[in-house]
This record gives sequence, C-alpha cells and structure tokens, in this order.
Amino acid sequence: MSDPLDEAVRTLARLCRLLEAADAGVTLPQYRMLATLNEGGFRSARLAERLAIRKPTATALADGLVAAGFAERESEDGDRRIVRLSITVSGRAALAKAEEVYRERLRPVLGDLPDESRFLADLRCIGGALDAGRQNS
Repeated sequence: MSDPLDEAVRTLARLCRLLEAADAGVTLPQYRMLATLNEGGFRSARLAERLAIRKPTATALADGLVAAGFAERESEDGDRRIVRLSITVSGRAALAKAEEVYRERLRPVLGDLPDESRFLADLRCIGGALDAGRQNS
C-alpha cells in the first residue's frame, strides 16, 4: 500500500507538469516571478526569498523577463546601488494570459472533484502556510 503523502507528492508533480506543458507564453518559473512582481516592485534578494529560489536563479529569471519587456529594473531614489524589479504593462498582459491558460488546463481536472471549492480553499490555506513558513525561516 502506498503512503498517502507519497501519492500527494506525485500528484502535485503531475499537476506541475500539466501546467509546464501549457502554451502560456511564459515558463512556470517566469509566471511565478511575474505573479510576485504584480504585488509590487522587489529588490532581487527579497524576490529570491519570496520565490524560495537562489539569488543567481532570480537574476537569470529577471534577465529573461526584462529582455522580453515583461519587467524593468529601476534604481531606488537616493541610492542608485539599490535596484528594484517591477512588472511592466506587457508583463501584466503576459501574466493575465498565463493565468487564463493555466485555468483552462486545470478546469477539466477540477471539474471531476467532488468538492472543487473545498479543494481550492485548501490550496489557498496551504499557500498561506507556505508564506508563514517562509517568514519564520
């Protein structure tokens, strides 16, 4: 008999693959960064922390988003050494498109659930727990 937690991990990995395979216009890591940037501009160290990735990974993702016109780097007033990454209008459009594509990919799977709203509420609760854990680590 399989451990339920192992089964959950495998299912989450399959859901990630389902999203990764979608033609969303951005990669899943780029989507995560755009979604975070949509909350406001961030310095790269803080952005890496929020996304739970290493700083060089955050820099590489940011470089790709800037090159695509989805994000821009801005110097902080009074201290040009501090650079914030912000989402652009094109970045917001790319984020909206990705969210629409991801919703459409997930809709058939969620439609088969006995209680879709409960599942989504539980996912939001998990997201909150992850956010709280990040702040405590």
